[in-house]
Amino acid sequence: MNIKKLITGLLTSATLLTGFQMQAQDLPPIPKAEPAAPKNWHALDLATDGYFGISLSKAYGFLKGKRSKQVTVATIDSGVDTLQKDLKDILWTNTKEIPGNGKDDDHNGYIDDVHGWNFLGGAGAKCDFNETTEEVREYARLKDKWMLARPSSPNDKAYKYWLRVQAVHDSTVFKSRTEYDQLSPVMNILVGTSVFVKRELHMGPNDVFTLKDLDRITTTNDTVKECKNVWASFFTQEGPDSDNAKVIKDLNEYLTKLNNDLNPDLEARKNIVGDNPDVYADKPGYGNNLLKWQDAMHGTMVAGFIAAKRNNGYGIDGVADNVRIMAIKAVPNGDEYDKDIAHAIRYAVDNGAQIINMSFGKKISPHKQWVDDAMRYAAQHDVLMVQAAGNDNANLDKEPSFPNTTADDGRPIGISLIDVGASTARKGENLAADFSNYGKNTVDVFAPGAKVTSVTNDGDIETEDGTSFASPITAGIAALILEYYPSLSARQIKAAILQSAKPLTGLMVNLPGDKDKKVDFTTLSRTGGIVNAYDALVAASKMKGERKVSSLKNADSARK
Repeated sequence: MNIKKLITGLLTSATLLTGFQMQAQDLPPIPKAEPAAPKNWHALDLATDGYFGISLSKAYGFLKGKRSKQVTVATIDSGVDTLQKDLKDILWTNTKEIPGNGKDDDHNGYIDDVHGWNFLGGAGAKCDFNETTEEVREYARLKDKWMLARPSSPNDKAYKYWLRVQAVHDSTVFKSRTEYDQLSPVMNILVGTSVFVKRELHMGPNDVFTLKDLDRITTTNDTVKECKNVWASFFTQEGPDSDNAKVIKDLNEYLTKLNNDLNPDLEARKNIVGDNPDVYADKPGYGNNLLKWQDAMHGTMVAGFIAAKRNNGYGIDGVADNVRIMAIKAVPNGDEYDKDIAHAIRYAVDNGAQIINMSFGKKISPHKQWVDDAMRYAAQHDVLMVQAAGNDNANLDKEPSFPNTTADDGRPIGISLIDVGASTARKGENLAADFSNYGKNTVDVFAPGAKVTSVTNDGDIETEDGTSFASPITAGIAALILEYYPSLSARQIKAAILQSAKPLTGLMVNLPGDKDKKVDFTTLSRTGGIVNAYDALVAASKMKGERKVSSLKNADSARK
């Protein structure tokens, strides 16, 4: 859900039945919704279909008659619905582990890790899936030491770090307080008005309605008309396929996230996981194997974009057709811990992942070195990482996000990583998604990520926004390349993908977050273009592979 659009979509109507009054006269007008793109627009071709997708049908046409080799892709995310019909047959399975016997059969340090691992898990089948931001945690950890302290010198590294934490914390808390106060009455309005809409439509309390259902309301009653207008406005922002239950659910989750910044439970990690996130050990010794929790929607969608079972008449077709998804839960509803990410990357590498998708990021990284070392470890084993650029419409050249490819001393880490921004369905001034981060020197490429559709929990499908989904679409292309050209190295796969993103020189687009400012699309990323599966495969087909033969025969044993 694009919360920024939700905020600007507040009604200009007056008093509502819930007794709340919306003061929105200073908000920008609600734009007219353009026709929805097809649910599979991210896979379509600009020339033949009119949507700026990745030309996936054309790519499979190019591959016709060729044989593929199975590829393992790790998703470090919020978990996955392991029973999802589109995913259950394409999950990675640790064949060396005997399911459910409570033993670490393969002696890899993880008990019953059949399809992956949950680094947020704890004893008693618990999970720390609601967390706050890193700056809130760090502020609480450091304030007693530094609030009244004086640095030993103006260049005291620890003190400068504290000043950054303090500044980011204050900005985050102010923003969270502002949005919480703004959106809490919106929640009350949505709940209250939905009651009147359902009553007018003769629906039960658990039924859902959409924009199309509102057309059936023809009453002249002012109250009902007002309620209808409320929902028509929100559906205009969210898209015609959204429903009232989804809008309320998404808003409730976002309010929970905001509240986690304002009233953080700083003991949750200790009470549930039981470890110290500021102490790193080579053998983790924490977590559990339970991958599906109530927040698994995000990770399930990510897995779906990469490899949902193709041509089965259900859900969606994933980008790649011969993949096994290794699900690693390390991202809560809040900021991830550096310790978990470092262990998650190493887990993926040690258990045979060839590509790692990382749809997460944050503004503060207290243990960046741990993550940097883990990413170097992945590079040493020829593993490609694909990362979401983030959704703050920020210039990452000026406002760094973590993890990233630069060490603390400013030098490159030396890894194969693709950083991905989000694009929209149609070529034009809105091609760069308004929420997407960007950066000529930091973001590599853009990929479809606005109003894209994937499978989610319990047999559902969802249409959402986010660089979180542009990243797995790109990771899916990487997997497709490796399937059919298995001798290519991570470096070569990245090069093929970047070559596929032809610079859109001269295309003036809205700067993400500022519709009053136009920029050339090529200034938003290193390539200045959008990924294309067909062109990436063509580029890959012309490369001489440099991956070691041993890693092709047995990736798992080669990494042990």
